Amino acid sequence: MALTEVRQLCREELVGFDEVMAYGMPAYERDGACEIAFASQKQYISFDLMRSDVREAFEERLAEQDMGKGCLRFRRSESIDFALLCDLLKATAVRPGKIC
Repeated sequence: MALTEVRQLCREELVGFDEVMAYGMPAYERDGACEIAFASQKQYISFDLMRSDVREAFEERLAEQDMGKGCLRFRRSESIDFALLCDLLKATAVRPGKIC
């Protein structure tokens, strides 16, 4: 159910984005550039944030998370910080930015 909630949040916040499948996972594109994606991996749920400007703006809040270069990893669905995801999506939707 967590992936359904993440998808619903993306659809609500990313108005004007195209929902596509990219690299085998649901992704959200603006002007042909993928900015957000998510997937269920074997040991975690991943949330890919391709916008370096948004990551920099949320650096303090993201520091507490299990994160790779642009991928947030949630080991359990109960650990998903939906408030953080919502804020990241809102910041992404405001305007185009640099894709890493």
